[in-house]
Amino acid sequence: MSSSIRNISIIAHVDHGKTTPVDAIFRQAGLFRAHEAVQDRVMDSNDLERERGITILSKVASCTYRDTKINIVDTPGHADFGGEVERVLSMVDGCLLIIDANEGPMPQTRFVLKKALDNGLKVCVCINKIDREGARPAEAYDKTLDLFIDLGADEDDLEFPVLYVSGAHGFARAKPDGTEDDLQLLFEMIVREIPPPKVQEEGPVRLQVNNLDYSDYLGRMFGGKLLRGTVRMNDRLVLFREGAQTGFNVSKLWTYQGLKMVEQTEVKAGEIVMMSGTDDVLISDSICAAGFIEPLPRIEVEPSTLTMNFYANNSPLAGKDGGKFLTIHKIRERLEKEEKVSVTLKIDRNGPADAVKVAARGEMQLSVLIETMRREGYEMAIARPEVILKTSELGKTLEPIEQLTAEVPDEALGDCLEELSRRKAETQDMASLGNGRTKLICSIPTRGIIGFRSIFLTMTRGTVIMATLFEGYEGYRGEISSRKTGSLISKEPGKMTRYAYEDVQQRGTLFYPVGTEVYGGMIVGACSRDEDMVVNIVKEKAATNIRHATAEATVVITPHREFSLEQGLAWLRDDELLECTPKSLRFRKKILDHAERRVAERRTATPV
Repeated sequence: MSSSIRNISIIAHVDHGKTTPVDAIFRQAGLFRAHEAVQDRVMDSNDLERERGITILSKVASCTYRDTKINIVDTPGHADFGGEVERVLSMVDGCLLIIDANEGPMPQTRFVLKKALDNGLKVCVCINKIDREGARPAEAYDKTLDLFIDLGADEDDLEFPVLYVSGAHGFARAKPDGTEDDLQLLFEMIVREIPPPKVQEEGPVRLQVNNLDYSDYLGRMFGGKLLRGTVRMNDRLVLFREGAQTGFNVSKLWTYQGLKMVEQTEVKAGEIVMMSGTDDVLISDSICAAGFIEPLPRIEVEPSTLTMNFYANNSPLAGKDGGKFLTIHKIRERLEKEEKVSVTLKIDRNGPADAVKVAARGEMQLSVLIETMRREGYEMAIARPEVILKTSELGKTLEPIEQLTAEVPDEALGDCLEELSRRKAETQDMASLGNGRTKLICSIPTRGIIGFRSIFLTMTRGTVIMATLFEGYEGYRGEISSRKTGSLISKEPGKMTRYAYEDVQQRGTLFYPVGTEVYGGMIVGACSRDEDMVVNIVKEKAATNIRHATAEATVVITPHREFSLEQGLAWLRDDELLECTPKSLRFRKKILDHAERRVAERRTATPV
């Protein structure tokens, strides 16, 4: 049975085109009926994935080529979701490494390839987007070979099979100038080069939980690659986790067929199976037959580097934007649910009672979680992200360091280097690419990356290519100055008036348009000086204040500044929160009352 199965993952640097070739594979494997209307990027089923153009959650689907079933797992390419890659690679036997024919291997390519080689997986290379203008498939192949050598691949791995493909147009060719117009060579490469699952078809059941899902009707669904034996409906199994074990009966069994899960009465070793029967399941748990408990080593992932506090939204506008879940209890419940399906998200059980402290891999992972919760109807207040510091055996403070690789246009190079220096980055390598662009490699503290992406995009007019990888912990590099502007804080509740807007815009940049409802302690803009300023943004013109008929017409309203969620999180200071509701993002002070806030500021400023 297992000899007719191939379990593969699709791995690549972010935006090198993993999901598009999968679409083409499914189309040519006959998963879709003729003339059936199918969305592009069918594996990106999450709305956020479609909007951002990235894969966030790994997903499983399958197709059949002749007599071989191919289970395909699409994985994220962004470093913040590296934990998804870690768990996926433990349930496949080989992978397709997608390389952009123009860019060649990038930082995350190194990360995913190293993990694949460390797991002993067979790697097949696809040079993608060869039909794009500026494609350099031969150069991309040479750089890929150099990367294999650099990572210490053995001779067998260095002789990797390679195809030149276009996911968008659905063809795979043995040579860049080939004439093949379909994916037959890709199907043949998968069946020929990827080994069958390394499993024991006979013996007591054994698998490791690599995949979690949830159904409102069936509760928790979990599974992974069945490593040994045959699992059947109503079998008595044991879930094992770090010294604790729980017995359960299998109530449902599924395997993947196409994009759906199909119920089965029994599943043999080698298949990727999902089952239900117990709710207390976490990634890395071992499932064994009763009486034959043999736990598997837990999946090791890169450590979390950031923490963030989630508070209940207690502003005067709480509940007015359609939020359904407002209490800290509901927020904690939702985050605990997320913790169960993520290998990198952890909740601090010793945190303050009025907040939920969450540790995560990076800024994007946290922003995706917050955006998902907003769309589900949650309201919350979010504090500025903080890095997780450690102390060495000698008492020295250590902080997480990332390797940043970027390609920047030459005209923006000076500004970019200056900003990187301000953020305590140390340049490791710099080389001209010969096309008006320069490649930078530097090490930078994780706290220096917070909010950097949006600034970098502005400096380069959106043309920068950048990626980061966790390097480890090093000595603390000193303070990084935060933003250079203070806050404009609303004095009273009400609606922003044009009359007040005209006056206040001379003192800084406003964040909201005229007519926006505000409250006391809400931050309505950035002060032009590095100090907080309380302003009356709801002030109305007195009826007796008669002015010349054309006086108001000469006052120009400066456009307000819009913020994305990531930009908002980066803009915060320690005494500020970002109020997130299903409809709005609002900045506010942690302490809304002006008198109380001044007292707290004086206490902080007074030396002990």
